[in-house]
Amino acid sequence: MELGFKLAAEAFGPKELIRQAVRAEEAGFAFAEMSDHYHPWLDVQGHSPFVWSTLASIASKTSRLRLATGVTCPTVRYHPAIIAQAAATLAIISDDRFTLGVGAGERLNEHVVGRGFPAVRERQALLAEALEIIKLLWQGGYQSYDGKYLKLEDARVFDLPDKLPDIAVAAGGKQAAELAATHGSGLFATEPRADLVAAFEGAGGTGPKYVEIPVAWAPSSDEAVKAAHETTRWAVTGWKVMSELPNPVNFEAAGATVRPEDIRDKFVVGPDPQPYLEAIRKHQEAGFDHIVLMNAGPDVDGFLDFAAKELL
Repeated sequence: MELGFKLAAEAFGPKELIRQAVRAEEAGFAFAEMSDHYHPWLDVQGHSPFVWSTLASIASKTSRLRLATGVTCPTVRYHPAIIAQAAATLAIISDDRFTLGVGAGERLNEHVVGRGFPAVRERQALLAEALEIIKLLWQGGYQSYDGKYLKLEDARVFDLPDKLPDIAVAAGGKQAAELAATHGSGLFATEPRADLVAAFEGAGGTGPKYVEIPVAWAPSSDEAVKAAHETTRWAVTGWKVMSELPNPVNFEAAGATVRPEDIRDKFVVGPDPQPYLEAIRKHQEAGFDHIVLMNAGPDVDGFLDFAAKELL
């Protein structure tokens, strides 16, 4: 089992994220995962840098820390041919320290290119075609593809790494977990659900299994709850809300009824390492082997010191 650090791209600018990644490596984290957003969830977060250039810079400033997107949608805002090229390049720059995390996307980020945002069933079909295109291009040579939703015409990724990245597919249900096994090489989840692991492995999946744990470190649990409530209350609204709303102002409205006690129910909060260890153990027992701590506390460096001294 490996522990990773979530780089909260919606809450920090690119230079700060690069600094945090270097510190995470120094603290002893095995990997860092970074979201791929166009908008933040809330205006108060105030950031959303381009993940690919930020991760490339992180790769050049670290030597051991593995990297992952958590997650990229390769179907609407990006064409999968672009993601195939971007991921291959990052794998080379990082000396094979990169995992491509992919998912069906959120309206928050994908609607910006004016192509609409399809219903769930079509999004999953789009994702399956996108993964077929990415894997086709990673075979080398010129490739074409004529799918129901996506097309590729005489495309070739010229710079391919010696070792292709794992593709961890985000799943919130059995069908998506099976897609992770048949079209990807890893699983990505946000809950400690053993049924997702079982569906992934039952469909032949054998790769890494990523899961996020929402935490908020601060010298007191009250400080932690206050900070998480201010910036990250969107996280308790549920995936059916999170995937469908178009802009931060909508998430502001959706989170208006979220209470501090809701944060305590969803997040591990405060300075005591025991609840963090219990949460990590719970996710490990559900079958996950790459566990990501997503800190929403007010002091990133304080959390990284805590992780180095009391968790890792």
